Amino acid sequence: MRKTIIGVMGPGNHPTDIDLHRAYQLGQLIAQEGWVLLTGGRKAGVMDAASKGAQAAGGLTIGILPDDNTSQMSEAVDIAIITNMGSARNNINVLSSDVVIACGMGTGTASEVALALNNGKQVVLLTDDQDSQRFFISLSPEQVFLATSPEAAIEFVKASLTTIL
Repeated sequence: MRKTIIGVMGPGNHPTDIDLHRAYQLGQLIAQEGWVLLTGGRKAGVMDAASKGAQAAGGLTIGILPDDNTSQMSEAVDIAIITNMGSARNNINVLSSDVVIACGMGTGTASEVALALNNGKQVVLLTDDQDSQRFFISLSPEQVFLATSPEAAIEFVKASLTTIL
């Protein structure tokens, strides 16, 4: 049986402390559900925090790396997919995820959310950035869920999975 893959996307550079805390919690909760965590794989920002949370809870982590330099890979990545594609790997991140959770916001994260919406994926926005919330909801209100906590994000994912898998 295929495992459920949840993508957690967020800023690698300049995440807030809240973003990092939420990402760690998301990783833990995803692992506790028995799902696989997919991130951008680097030892930076949200992707590292989420991977560490999942690993701490005994979960499986996949990192989609932007280049062929594994020295920048998070130590909490179990399976590394080396792409050497730079930001073009965002398509892999999105298409490989059953649901995408955006934890925080940056340019790369915005790109991934847009790609997810364009590909019909459900997206959870766990960000306090109201401009981003308004923008993405205006693009596709039926695909975007605004979460106020990691727990709320996971509850939405559970409900979504019953209709998409």
